Amino acid sequence: MARPLQITPHSMRAMSFDGFRPAALTFFRGLAKNNNKAWFESRREIYEAEVRGPMKALVEEMDARFGRFGPEIIGDPKRAIFRINRDIRFSRDKSPYKTHAACWFNHGNATRQVGQEAEAGSAGFYFHFEPGASFLGGGIWMPPRGQLGKIRDALAEAPKQFTTIVESPAIKRRYGKLEDEAMLTRVPRGFEPGHPAEKWLRYQSFTLGRSIPDKDVLSPKLPQLLERDYKALLPLVRWLNAALGYKPTSSR
Repeated sequence: MARPLQITPHSMRAMSFDGFRPAALTFFRGLAKNNNKAWFESRREIYEAEVRGPMKALVEEMDARFGRFGPEIIGDPKRAIFRINRDIRFSRDKSPYKTHAACWFNHGNATRQVGQEAEAGSAGFYFHFEPGASFLGGGIWMPPRGQLGKIRDALAEAPKQFTTIVESPAIKRRYGKLEDEAMLTRVPRGFEPGHPAEKWLRYQSFTLGRSIPDKDVLSPKLPQLLERDYKALLPLVRWLNAALGYKPTSSR
């Protein structure tokens, strides 16, 4: 049973986002060349002031904007921003820090988790800040088996509706095609070859996105840019969340 949509004070207001400054890009370029604890700790104040602080303000402002055009989607600065520390337990790369910052906006009745362990996660919206490699996106990335099964059942039932969303001319012009990461070579077990939804049933991630040039990331108008793109991607996110049992709302 879905939880009632939880509204906390952060969703009622927005901090002022004045934009990221070039110092944030300089910080990440330096971190990429000196990915070690000593270098990072000696510049932690720069990270807090130039990266984490503006990212918190961005999340606050985007949460307020979602309240107007996608009220079920939330952004809490305490949870939406990904940690800069890397999980190196099972990685050959022992670099302790990510060389980017990112945040995630999810359905208010879901957890903020993403990926294979997100059993109670949802589709949502992503922002990635990295020198020369920033991007935005919407959808759900590599959902766990149970959630993937729900999405495939919905695809099998209404493939035309999904196709209309992801292959609309406006979507294709701005975002290209659905990301085909880890796409299966054959239709998954339980579905016959030649199924009307065969193309989509082979996907294991359902995301669309585009890159953002540094000049736009540094602009104080970044929230307006994100809002415009997230509005365009909202039909995809809502379709996926409906398949997972998360309903849209008209207000908070």
